[in-house]
Amino acid sequence: MSEFTQRMLKELQDALPGADVLPKAQLQAALEAVVRRMDLVTRADFDAQAAVLARTRARLEALETEVAALEHTIDPSSRAS
Repeated sequence: MSEFTQRMLKELQDALPGADVLPKAQLQAALEAVVRRMDLVTRADFDAQAAVLARTRARLEALETEVAALEHTIDPSSRAS
């Protein structure tokens, strides 16, 4: 069982009156089914993708600047219309 599922199971048992009467396995199975349908990602996966996005954005901005500089150096009369 994942750490997230364990934490949620504990919270459910603490928050719901009578939840401790239900078999732990039944609560765990229901919780895991809900979590799977939520299509969640781990914090590590999210952080990794955020880092990739930041690097990609920085690279895109650098390329845009480079293209603008190259366009500026081109003689306007030599551009194709």
